[in-house]
Amino acid sequence: MTHPNLLVELFVEELPPKALRKLGDAFAGVLFEQLKAQGLTAADSRPTAYASPRRLAAHITEVLPRAADKAASVKLMPASVGLDAAGNATPALLKKLAAVGADAAAVATLRREGEGKAEALFHDHTVPGATLADGLQKALDEAIAKLPIPKVMNYQLADGWTSVNFVRPAHNLVALHGREVLLSVGALGLTANNHTHGHRFEALADPVVLNDADSYAQQLRDEGAVIASFAERRAEIERQLQAAAARVGGGVQPIRDEALLDEVTALVERPNVLVCQFEKEFLDVPQECLILTMKANQKYFPLLDAQGRLTHQFLVVSNISPDDPSAVVGGNERVVRPRLADAKFFFDQDRKKTLADRVPGLAKVVYHNKLGTQGDRIERVRAIARAIGTQLDNDALASAADLACQLAKADLLTDMVGEFPELQGVMGGYYARHDGLPVEVAEAIEDHYKPRFAGDTLPRNDVGAVAALADKLETLAGMFGIGNLPTGDKDPFALRRHALGVIRILSEQRSPLALDWLLATAFAAFESRIPAGTAFTDAGAALADFIDDRLAGSLREQGYRAQEVDAVLALRPQRLAEVQQRLDAVRAFAALPEAAALAEANKRVTNILKKNAAEIQAGTQPTRSLLQAPAEIALFDAMTALRPQVEQRLAAGDYNGQLKLVATLHQAVDAFFKDVMVMADDAVLRQQRLALLTGLQWHMSQVADLSRLA
Repeated sequence: MTHPNLLVELFVEELPPKALRKLGDAFAGVLFEQLKAQGLTAADSRPTAYASPRRLAAHITEVLPRAADKAASVKLMPASVGLDAAGNATPALLKKLAAVGADAAAVATLRREGEGKAEALFHDHTVPGATLADGLQKALDEAIAKLPIPKVMNYQLADGWTSVNFVRPAHNLVALHGREVLLSVGALGLTANNHTHGHRFEALADPVVLNDADSYAQQLRDEGAVIASFAERRAEIERQLQAAAARVGGGVQPIRDEALLDEVTALVERPNVLVCQFEKEFLDVPQECLILTMKANQKYFPLLDAQGRLTHQFLVVSNISPDDPSAVVGGNERVVRPRLADAKFFFDQDRKKTLADRVPGLAKVVYHNKLGTQGDRIERVRAIARAIGTQLDNDALASAADLACQLAKADLLTDMVGEFPELQGVMGGYYARHDGLPVEVAEAIEDHYKPRFAGDTLPRNDVGAVAALADKLETLAGMFGIGNLPTGDKDPFALRRHALGVIRILSEQRSPLALDWLLATAFAAFESRIPAGTAFTDAGAALADFIDDRLAGSLREQGYRAQEVDAVLALRPQRLAEVQQRLDAVRAFAALPEAAALAEANKRVTNILKKNAAEIQAGTQPTRSLLQAPAEIALFDAMTALRPQVEQRLAAGDYNGQLKLVATLHQAVDAFFKDVMVMADDAVLRQQRLALLTGLQWHMSQVADLSRLA
C-alpha cells in the first residue's frame, strides 16, 4: 500500500551560514528517526533534507496517517496481593489497573503466570498507534530541541508576552501530508499551513502556495526563485564557477576551497556567478594576502592562472540575477578595492622595518603567564635548534636554524599579521627575502609552523625542519611542564597537532634523531626558568607517552593492525624514521608459518623471565659446557651461530631479514620447551637456562615485541 509523503518546513530569518549544512541535515535526520520510532514510516521511507539561508525543511516518503496498534503487557503485582481468597480484586489491584488506564472489567481478562508465591498478574492490552498529527508534533519538538545550534536567540512572539528560543526568529511553519495540511501541528508559536515564501526580490509569487508535499522543491524553484536543496545549490555554484572561468579564458581556474564553497552556498538562494576585476597594481602584494582578504572578508573566488598565480580577476556569487549585472559587478569591485588597498598599505609599511629590528619588541609580548614572553620563548626555541644542529654535526645548519628561529616570530608585530593572523610565518618569509636573508632561512621562517593541519606539506629544507621541530618541541615541553594538557576535545594550544607534526617530520624526513634525546633537550631549555624538583621535571615521561599515543593512532589510521603497532611501539623505538620499516617487517613475519608458535614462545619466555626476575644474575652468559640437555645445547648452538648475522642485519636496518633469521630458531625453541625444565633444582643449571632464555628474548625482541602477536 502506498502512503502520501510528508513535508515539514520552518521558514526563518537568515541562518548562520557556517552551520547551515549541519542544521539542515540534523533537522531532517531527527524528524525522520522520531517518526520511525513511533511506527509512522514504512520500510522504504527515505528522508531528504533541504536547507537554504531562510529555511530548514525535510521531505519524507511513505508516511503513515496512523501507526499500527501494538500488543502490550504490563506486570501488575503478585496474585496473592491482587486477589483475595475468593478470587476478587483487592483495592490495590483496582488502583493499579486505574493507573495503567484499565477498570474493574479488566480483572476477568488478567493473565496469571508462575506458581505459588511467584505467581503474578499481567494485564494484556492493545496500545493504539499514534496518529500522524500527534507523532509529528512530538518529532518536530524533538528535532527543534536537538538542533546543533551554535548560539541560541531569545525573541518575543507576536503577542508581545511569550518568548521562545531558537537559532533565528521563525515566521512560518509548513506541515503537509500529501495535500492535507496538518493544522494541529505547531512550533515556536506558529501553526502549520501550506504556504511558504521564496526569494526576497525575485519570487514570482508571494506567498508560494504549495500544491502538495512532493511539489515543494519544484514550486520553490519555479515560483519562488529558490533552489531549496543545499547539495543542488552547491553543485550549481560549482558549475557556474567553472563556466565563468571558461569565459575568462587563458586556463584560469577558481581557487578550490570547500569551506568557502559551503559558506557561499549557505548565503544565497539563487546563485548567479559574475566576473569582476581589480587593478593589476595590487598584484605586487603577496598573493596570499589578496586571496585571504577576498575569501575571508568578501566571500569571493579568486582566479588563478595555470601556474597557480593570482590574476586580477575574481568571481562573485550573487544572490540576484538582474538583466544588466553591471551595477552588481561595479559594486563588488568598489567594495574589494579598499580591502586590497589596505593590504598594499600594510605590506609597504611593514617593509620599512626589518625583521631583526622587530625582535626586541617580542620581549613585551606575553606568551604565557607561567612561561614568560615571546622573547623568552624565542631564546628557548633557539637553544633547542642549536642543539639539534650540533647533534647532527652540522655547524652551518645549527647557525642557519638559530637565525631562522630568532626571526620566526617577528612578523607577529607587523601590521599585515595583525590584520590577518592566518598569515603568520608566510609574511615572515616575504619580509625575510626583502631583508636579503638567505633563501633557506626565509623558507624556514615561513615553514616553521608546518605541518599546520592533517595532510599539510612538511618544511622544504633542513633548516625549516630543524626550526619546526624546535618550535613544536618547545610548545609541547612548556605546556606539559606546567600541566596545561589537552582534555577531551579541548586542546587550545594544539598540542595534538604539534605532536603529530614532530612525528611526521622525524618519520617522513628520515631523521636520525632519537626522540628521548629531543624531549630531554626541549625540557633542558626551560631549566633557567623552572626550578628543578618541580612537577615540570616529571613531565618528560607524560609527554613521551602522549607522543607514543599519537604515533599509534596515526599508524592505525594508515592501515596497520593494532597488534602490529603494539608489537613495534612496545620497544619504544627512538628513531621514528625506522618505525614503518619495523612494521612492514613484522607484517611479513606474521605471514610466516612459524610466526604463531614463535610469538607464543616469546610470550612464554617473557613471562618466565618476569616471574623469576629476582633470581636472574645480571651479566650471566650461558656457557655450553654447563648445559646438560641436548635440546638446550642445540638452542645455544643455533643462537650462537645466528647472533653475528642478526647483528649484521640490525646494523644495516634490514629488519625483515632479521626476523626471517629469528624464524629459523623455530624447531630449536619448540624442542627446548618440550624437553627442558627451566627452573631446575640445581642453582647453577637454573641460572644457565635463565641466561639462555634472556639471550633468546634478545633475538626475538630487537625489531618488535613478538609476544604481542600471540
